Amino acid sequence: MRVAILGCGYVGLELARGLVADDHEVWGVRRSDDGLDAVSDTGAEAVRADVTDPESLSAVPDVDHVVFAASSGGRGADAARTVYVDGLRAAIDHFAARDDAPDRLVYTSSTGVYGDHGGDFVDEETPLDPTTDKTRVLAEAERVAREYAAEKGIDGTVARFAGLYGPDRYRLDRYLTGPVTEGYLNMVHRDDAAGAVKFFIAEDCARDDVVLVVDDEPVSKHDFADWLADECSVPRPEKRTKEERLAAGDLSEAARRRILTSKRCSNDRLRELGYEFTYPTYRQGYRAAIDAYRAENA
Repeated sequence: MRVAILGCGYVGLELARGLVADDHEVWGVRRSDDGLDAVSDTGAEAVRADVTDPESLSAVPDVDHVVFAASSGGRGADAARTVYVDGLRAAIDHFAARDDAPDRLVYTSSTGVYGDHGGDFVDEETPLDPTTDKTRVLAEAERVAREYAAEKGIDGTVARFAGLYGPDRYRLDRYLTGPVTEGYLNMVHRDDAAGAVKFFIAEDCARDDVVLVVDDEPVSKHDFADWLADECSVPRPEKRTKEERLAAGDLSEAARRRILTSKRCSNDRLRELGYEFTYPTYRQGYRAAIDAYRAENA
């Protein structure tokens, strides 16, 4: 199986490692020298290209599957549109025009497209109601990944990631030092985010479908912070309500809307497909970070 990972970053590198370990041919696309070196370290072939420059994608060989995991670098809605909508559309056009075109695209999206559901559970059938300009862009990109790709003869899958964590992204200080604002955390370990995409490709499932990629247990931020503090043997952090955080008056409009957005994400669909988690909940996923913290502070 031949796979191109466009935007082979945090999740993409782990996906590349997993695919290479299973003897698949993998090409990881990055723009920077450091990024290309990181791709090479996985055993995949590194390709310098940019999804915002379709002509550069000519450097990517013909493949069976394209994974679009590019990042806008945490910037605003305009930058997100350039990558997730315009870049995705251009990549689809480029690969679909080849004589040996891929028949499968996996686009990595975000649970931010749901908007506010008052803490209720959401799943793949829940209507989307994005509340920020950036999440509205992500919802539009999902339509491009499925509807526009289908028009071009490519089956699209949307892998809708919850909050990613894992090596270099445990962010212990945020929860150990506080204060921690109330709300729900919907999380998935990096290895399971990559594992789910690999599963969709290897098992040839979820074509023309959306699948929530989230672990088994959404948790309140306050409960998570207390659990983490107990595991690290430090005092539990200060807590605050949403009203208290909003009253500080130092939030951007987008940040304010994020705080007011509450939901719990179900992974029933992913489980029904047969995916088995490496880290079913944060309790397993944070163990390495907790052990490292305790060793450093012994």
